[in-house]
Amino acid sequence: MRDTLTKVVAVLLGGFILYTAAFGTFEGLIQRAIFVAIVVGLGLLMFPLGRGTRWSGAGIAVDIVLAAVTFAGCGYVIVEYETIMGSLPTAGTLDIALTAGLVLAILEVSRRAIGGVFPTIVLLGIAYALLGHLLPGKLGHRGFDMEFVTETLLLGDLGIWGLLVGVAATTIGAFILFGSALLFTGGGQTFMDLAVRVSGRSPGGAAKVATVASGLFGMISGSAVANVATTGNFTIPLMKRLGYPAPLAGGIEAVASTGGQIAPPVMGAAAFVMAEIIGRSYFDIAMAAALPAFLFYLGAFATVHLIARERGLRVVPESEMPPWSDILTARRIAPILAAFGGLFYGILTGRSVQTAAFFGVMAMLVPYVGLNIRSGSDLRTVLTTLVGALEDAGKALVMIGVLLAGAQILVAMVNLTGLGVALSSVIIGITQNSIFAIAVVTAVVCLVLGMGIPTTAAYVLVAAVLAPALTKAGVPPLVAHMFVFYYATISTITPPVCIAVFVAAGIAQTGWVAVAREACKLGAVTYVIPFMFIAYPGMLAEGGAIGFLEACVSGTVFTLAFANLFAGVRYFHSRLLTGAVLLAIALLAALPTWYGLVVSTAGLIALYTLRRHRIGAALTETLVTSEARA
Repeated sequence: MRDTLTKVVAVLLGGFILYTAAFGTFEGLIQRAIFVAIVVGLGLLMFPLGRGTRWSGAGIAVDIVLAAVTFAGCGYVIVEYETIMGSLPTAGTLDIALTAGLVLAILEVSRRAIGGVFPTIVLLGIAYALLGHLLPGKLGHRGFDMEFVTETLLLGDLGIWGLLVGVAATTIGAFILFGSALLFTGGGQTFMDLAVRVSGRSPGGAAKVATVASGLFGMISGSAVANVATTGNFTIPLMKRLGYPAPLAGGIEAVASTGGQIAPPVMGAAAFVMAEIIGRSYFDIAMAAALPAFLFYLGAFATVHLIARERGLRVVPESEMPPWSDILTARRIAPILAAFGGLFYGILTGRSVQTAAFFGVMAMLVPYVGLNIRSGSDLRTVLTTLVGALEDAGKALVMIGVLLAGAQILVAMVNLTGLGVALSSVIIGITQNSIFAIAVVTAVVCLVLGMGIPTTAAYVLVAAVLAPALTKAGVPPLVAHMFVFYYATISTITPPVCIAVFVAAGIAQTGWVAVAREACKLGAVTYVIPFMFIAYPGMLAEGGAIGFLEACVSGTVFTLAFANLFAGVRYFHSRLLTGAVLLAIALLAALPTWYGLVVSTAGLIALYTLRRHRIGAALTETLVTSEARA
């Protein structure tokens, strides 16, 4: 019974997103209240309290109470919409009770979905708003009573019903549906087969399959952990079977899956949130993220290529390569091309992003349904697949929905108390207003705050608390937000709480510490690239064509130098000397000076030329020796 109800509610949520993407959203608070009600209700069904234990009956009772409070709170906002938006209502006892129950339900579902770290942070934010007057120094504030906090959270559009929930209920929801439809109509398997076919036979083929496949999946799934669990169940066993050490296999998959979070078009849903926060278009955010994402995957690709050559790792056998004739069929390729064609048509014609996603879904369905029926598939089977996509999208939205609702509560408390401004003042005071020092402190705090929290929620947290420190020091808002976003993202592979690594280690059946070590080596370039955002505005497509070209050259040289360094390639007889030279090249490339760029580029070219000549000389010597023996 519960499973059937879960499926129905999930399909209802997916249908709600599809309907509003097609015909327009309801009024702001109404759209968000309906979304939160369905998301929390679905979350209680998906993660029942005490299921399978002897006190499951008590768990059912608790879930019923939480659901009732959620529906009552959301229903109250829907009914009183005009009063809330047309006046400044004062909170009474009922409002306080509804707010407390709704907040508790949101945080309880998020606790069941991802653990206790994030809900605890949100509760600390609420406690800070209520009790901050007891703190001394710059972090203290005048304090707010329960009535004022309730008015902020429930009776307005800056609390629970704020910007983040609005984005989740519209844009993010539409793109989650787009991704689910793409995967359910065969796009997922096609991506995997293309990755195997394109990169499987080159050095480090299995690792490159993981890199390409996880990147393609991550661009649309937006979840590092889900990405590891999906593609990793294929790529990690494949790598181990071909002789890759288990920690290396797990590290490659964890890094590749994390990269999907920073690659357009979805970027773990953060692209849409960032666009709303800083007031730039989604297209601007996607364009800004393009070059850094390319450098991330260039670094991962080059590192695994060099490691494979150094260690002699095997390629994917021809017997495991899917034939091109099976991949490049109209039935498999047409829905993908139509989907992205519809998406880009919507964007280029100036439609809203969620409407563009709806165009993509509809364009995808036309060839999918037509070609499947033409090939003899049963119409019922096709419809079942489409319903499955709606269900999958609805379930995927639960985690994003409760996380962004919780994050919105936290952001409301941060804005109410001025915590972001206060913390910025503290950081600037400690660092003596040095942009580099501020960036270092911000990066470290971002890595800590992002641990154990999914990317989108982590970004929202650090954007609210830490991005103001960078902007106050003179860093442009886009650069500041992309900077904190990157560090929030790579916290998923940064010990000690590295959730993508944990999942990869479980699949690889090895210790997570060894996997984390390999992941940090493979993703090392990502720990430095955000600093290049500040040095080279062109890195984020800012500053004109010349600035972009400088950023491309600098980033490429830096990335390749780091790849050689962490792959253990030896250019000289001394490994220490090789490392020192490569590190010097990387540092020179990162410096925003023309001579640094010229010297680093020339140095890298010289090293590659030296290695090529040595390899050629070694091969010639081997051939001469063989002929002499013959």
